[in-house]
Amino acid sequence: MRAFIISAIASNQGKTVLTTALLHYFKNSVRPFKAGPDYIDPQFHKIICNTDSVNLDTFIMNNNQVKWLFNNYSNKDTSIIEGVMGFYDGMDKGCSAYDIGKLLKIPTILLLDASGSYITISAVLKGLKTYKDDNTIKAIVLNNVSSNMHYQLIKKQILNDFDDIEVLGWIKKGIKSLSNTHLGLDLKNAKKDTLKNISNEVLENIDLEKLKEITSYKKQINNNYPFEKINKIDKKVTIVKDENFSFLYYDNLKFLEELFKEVEIINPIKDEQISNDSDFVYILGGYIETDSAYNKINKSYKFKKSLLEHVKHKRYVYAECAGLLFLSNKVDDKKMMGILNADFELTNKRVRLGYYYCNNGIKGHAFHYTKPLNTKNAIDILSKKQNSKGEFAAWKNENVYGTYLHTMFRNNINILKDYFGI
Repeated sequence: MRAFIISAIASNQGKTVLTTALLHYFKNSVRPFKAGPDYIDPQFHKIICNTDSVNLDTFIMNNNQVKWLFNNYSNKDTSIIEGVMGFYDGMDKGCSAYDIGKLLKIPTILLLDASGSYITISAVLKGLKTYKDDNTIKAIVLNNVSSNMHYQLIKKQILNDFDDIEVLGWIKKGIKSLSNTHLGLDLKNAKKDTLKNISNEVLENIDLEKLKEITSYKKQINNNYPFEKINKIDKKVTIVKDENFSFLYYDNLKFLEELFKEVEIINPIKDEQISNDSDFVYILGGYIETDSAYNKINKSYKFKKSLLEHVKHKRYVYAECAGLLFLSNKVDDKKMMGILNADFELTNKRVRLGYYYCNNGIKGHAFHYTKPLNTKNAIDILSKKQNSKGEFAAWKNENVYGTYLHTMFRNNINILKDYFGI
């Protein structure tokens, strides 16, 4: 098989463009991965190659657990990991493209922007190569190249300066197939021909055979399961998932399928109901606070009634971020379910972004623009540093728990013990 990471010096350098092109090229047998906690990129990965993308997070999980995750899900001929931000960004939390590459011993393909430069690019590469000697940078692709002559100038300089770097090729400036497509949100509506055209143009001047050669990978065989084992439970869990509630780690889904006798997924926008025999409800994060999101679910009366019935019978509910807001009294003037006694407002700036420690021992990440109007009923605190001062971020009412924190279940069994009652 083959495996590699796609990284760059920062965000907005073209990682998503190159990842899109390569996922489409290898689409018949590729497993996409995402370094870090991102929910958006994995959704696009699946759209491109019709295979679920798996998050690899060495902040939330330990090294052995991330190794197991990668090996377990690398069940295709090719595994492609899209990096996060710049190559070394996230090192302070132990989760960067550099950390993932070093841990898994897989090569990194570095995408470098060639706009308005040529010799200096080699100097930038030297800085990246020498910052940490144990990095896995093996090749580069140049982005925003104005011409083949421009590319040859840069390639010559890099080959003169390095004997351990492959220059795989270049992506020309102003790709036509991207002119009417904003890579990101518009990918949800992208047609097959659009994705094909993007892939063909992006990869037009890249040596794919050389890429395959340098990214050959032998899986590390390890049969040890580095997580606490729990016997299968003869109960049913309902996952609330739709356009509003869409933030679901694929491994969380697979873990719940392994653990519970039955997992059902319902769509509240379509007014689907929670089954009467469901023991647990898991409401995902996403968007509920905006006018467009709220209007999509506001008239889902059957779904709301089934949720209230579930709570009335004192069954368990676990809700993340948008799920938390949905269970609250209100967000601004938008009336919510009133199951958790909390009120929120939507602000113009980010309230939280990044990794957090929770005082209940769980690590995860949070990203939201809302904040509580009061915290008298809040129970858990999120902080940037372990055991440091933080702000309230979770509310509980009997067997109903809502939190701003997103995390992974497989290595956080206490979540299921404390909030799912298993």
